Order: sequence, then C-alpha cells, then structure tokens
Amino acid sequence: MAIHKNLLDGPEPTLLPEDEQPYRMLAEESASPTQVAAEFPAFCLAWAMLADDAYAASRYVESYAYARTGYHRGLDALRRNGWKGHGPVPWEHRGNRGFLRCLAALARAAGAIKEPEEEARCWQFLKDSSAEAYAELKQ
Repeated sequence: MAIHKNLLDGPEPTLLPEDEQPYRMLAEESASPTQVAAEFPAFCLAWAMLADDAYAASRYVESYAYARTGYHRGLDALRRNGWKGHGPVPWEHRGNRGFLRCLAALARAAGAIKEPEEEARCWQFLKDSSAEAYAELKQ
C-alpha cells in the first residue's frame, strides 16, 4: 500500500490501528457483525455492516443508529491517533475503512430519515477525508 507524502503542508494522513481478531471473526469464524460489535465495540467495520444491513432492509432509523455509533467510535479512534478534526483518512488503509463506511452509511440513513443538512455534511466530510472513499461509497 502506498500512501503518498503530503506535499501541501497539511496534516499527515491518519491511519487507524488494525486489530486482526475482529477481521478474523468476520471471515474465518463466521461470526455475525452483531457478535463482533458486542465483543469489539470500537471496531467500526462491524457497525458499518450492521448499518448497511438495516438500510438494505428499509430499517432506516436502525441504520442511522448503527452508523452513528460507528461514526462516533471512529471519531474517538481518529483523535486518539493524532487527528485534529481535519485531514486525510486514506481509504486504502484497511483500518480506516470501517470509519469511512460508517460515515457514508450515516449520510445515506440521514437522507432516508429526512435530515438533508446532516446528509450533506456527512457526504462532504467523507469527500474531504478521502476522495477515494467518496467515489467508492457514494453510489
């Protein structure tokens, strides 16, 4: 993975740490996102998966709640890892993808529950954090 040096004198990219156990639980042990979120509540990918599943089933308020939980857990993790409220959060770093997916899920669910300002804010936050994530997730 190549994460390029910041030449614009802005903040360095924030890379969230990766804990292999929840990834392994989702893949190898066939644990559900609910089980993983219960055991690893700071693991944003599980919250993003729960939000996506709820959204696909038209359970928009539930999707919003899952996405908001993962989003706030991700903000906490970003701050613990040096993020100062702005700057790149690269999509290509696997540890960042759960947070970025929660942000996109929050935007989608906000739109579904008639929160257009929140929807727009979240999409802009995603775009500002990672143009790659925005291109991948805003479909």
